[in-house]
Amino acid sequence: MEPFAAQWWSIVPPVVAIALALTTKEVFSSLLVGIFTGTLIYAVGTDANILMGTVDTAFSMMAKKVDFNILIFCSLLGALVYVISLSGGTVAYGKASTKIIRGRRSSLLATSGLGAVIFIDDYFNCLTVGTVMRPITDFYKVSRAKLAYIIDSTAAPICIIAPISSWAAAVGSSLKDTGAFDSEIGAFVATIPWNFYALLSLLMVGFLCMTSLDFGPMRRAEIRAARGANVDETVADTDTKLKYNPNGTFWDMVIPLLALILFAVLALMYTGGYWGKDAAYHTFQAAIGNSAASLSLVFASFGALLVAMAIYVPRKLISFSDFMQGGLEGMKLMLPANVILILAWTLSGVCRDLLMAPQFMQQVVTTSGMSAMFLPLLVFMIAAFLSFSMGTAWGTFGILIPIVVPIVQALDPNMTVVVLSATLAGSVFGDHCSPISDTTILSSAGAKCSHIEHVATQIPYSLLVASASAVGYLVAGLTSGSLAASILAAAVTLIGVTVFLHFYQAKKQPASSIQA
Repeated sequence: MEPFAAQWWSIVPPVVAIALALTTKEVFSSLLVGIFTGTLIYAVGTDANILMGTVDTAFSMMAKKVDFNILIFCSLLGALVYVISLSGGTVAYGKASTKIIRGRRSSLLATSGLGAVIFIDDYFNCLTVGTVMRPITDFYKVSRAKLAYIIDSTAAPICIIAPISSWAAAVGSSLKDTGAFDSEIGAFVATIPWNFYALLSLLMVGFLCMTSLDFGPMRRAEIRAARGANVDETVADTDTKLKYNPNGTFWDMVIPLLALILFAVLALMYTGGYWGKDAAYHTFQAAIGNSAASLSLVFASFGALLVAMAIYVPRKLISFSDFMQGGLEGMKLMLPANVILILAWTLSGVCRDLLMAPQFMQQVVTTSGMSAMFLPLLVFMIAAFLSFSMGTAWGTFGILIPIVVPIVQALDPNMTVVVLSATLAGSVFGDHCSPISDTTILSSAGAKCSHIEHVATQIPYSLLVASASAVGYLVAGLTSGSLAASILAAAVTLIGVTVFLHFYQAKKQPASSIQA
């Protein structure tokens, strides 16, 4: 299938899908309509058969874009979560944790802290944090929407500022292609203080966990949860709908999850060539940078399942047949998330590979006529729009980095790191909050929260963080790259507007007026 330059039409499919998802509250049909809208545009543009060309292109792209390693990982992790619940480990962990975590605020801070610690990969982060913390946050009547928000906000944002992560490897490969940096990892580290969206997302999470100054749909979700209306009955909840062994212990949950973390690190080192013949990858950093993240996570989740079987079956917490059946049930629970991932990948592929949305955005950048003063803000906005439309950070910065680096070096080389950071920050925005983003989908799954509710409650926060980041990049351009002035302006904007919106909404809509 040859690409077709659809120009403005290239961004219509994701706009259609997102608008339908937010309007109908139904994500599967919305994504399908978005996909068929894109392939219809492609069929018309290439003079193909309107009916069969549209259908054939859609399913051909679907087959092409499926990442089976990610689907296998999600399925195996679903199996692991289910058998841990069967063993009674989840319930025992929740009871033990409530003795240490003695309040709502500490449960929220513990959730965000765990999310910050698991920085190797965002997929691993989303599902692991949800599994561990959901029983605790449920106990303290934290809404599933708030849990999903914290998970999502400590997944991609923490990975993009962690030098040892699969994301650092992906950024490094894009930087290498530009030939503009002596050290790709050095350039990546230099972008961290300027990645305003990632840093402000983490600041927002910490501030809300400490103060509970929520606003918008999230405030309403939190009020309803405090009254006991927390669990969405449309979302499968393994903790409340299966029989578990009352003899399970705290360690029956902790040991398989620790094994998952250990195996993930070892697998990343293995696939990166740490023990291979090439001496260039015989250091931890080099191996992580060269690793295959999705395959490594498959190895890790399979190994963790074996560990779970080894500690459950001999002790008769679960019989072998129940263990295998439980694994299959857990995989079934991940089917909706897997289907959404497949549809999201397909929609992204239609826009990127067929309708040439990246090339259109390149044209927008290069013909804007903006001076270097406004380049950080412009690049951030374009990266944010593109990543939100496609639902992928990796695809966005992979596209834009080779474009923006030569542009900024031609206009003002001193602003290279700032503009590069703006590219990464804008890319994270879409990965963080787009309804078709992998991590948005997996955060919903990890928290057992309705995907549409997660999107609807998170977007106001994400847009506020993006707006504050835009203020920071505007100040950066106006001050020729003053980090202190830029980040101060962004942080003050974020906190000030958050406090104002909370008290403004509380005055207009008191908690007593919100129905459970």
